[in-house]
Amino acid sequence: MKFLFVILFLGQATAWAETAKLSVNGMVCAFCAQGIKKKFSTNAKVENVSVDLDEKLVTVTIKKGAKLSDEVLTNLIKDAGYAVTKIERKE
Repeated sequence: MKFLFVILFLGQATAWAETAKLSVNGMVCAFCAQGIKKKFSTNAKVENVSVDLDEKLVTVTIKKGAKLSDEVLTNLIKDAGYAVTKIERKE
């Protein structure tokens, strides 16, 4: 029974949404945050985006079952006019 629970639990873990935290240089105002949110909203794999100007952090929640590479995330930030310095991921 324990073995079955582990298999079921691991199967569910792959369906959880992933979060990517991007450290971004160049963001200074609400207009910056709005532009980044707008750019990420064009990607169908993105569930939610939040911008913390004080921490220079963009948090992207990726839809369950979807994947976005570091390259895609970096390019979305570049296309919005900013530079990524670090990416951290968490499921």
